[in-house]
Amino acid sequence: MVEVKDDLLYSDTHMWILKEGTKVRIGLTDFGQTDMGEVVFADLPKTGSDVIRGDEFGALESVKTVESLFSPISGKIIESNAILSGSPETVNSSPYSDGWIAVIELTDQSELKDLMDSESYRKFCIK
Repeated sequence: MVEVKDDLLYSDTHMWILKEGTKVRIGLTDFGQTDMGEVVFADLPKTGSDVIRGDEFGALESVKTVESLFSPISGKIIESNAILSGSPETVNSSPYSDGWIAVIELTDQSELKDLMDSESYRKFCIK
């Protein structure tokens, strides 16, 4: 059974979102990392770049596939997780903690209402 945390929001591209004031920390969900397999390379978004919800902003490569990362929210990348450059497998071993991908300064907080809560995401994963 994959882990879904109750205190997070979720996108339909299997990204989790943790609101931190006017910022959000985002990462790949447990379901997403399980589906991908062992992550061997992370192409992370560049600090200072602007992202628009739904646009590709990076990629994760596993032993079986390369998956584009799509931003669940619009804003400015204020931090990328440097740990993933040397240890991309952290996405697998700690998806909700050390394996986060980026921190984004929100430009439109109303976009948060379009994300799923934990109950909705659990149902989405069962489909």
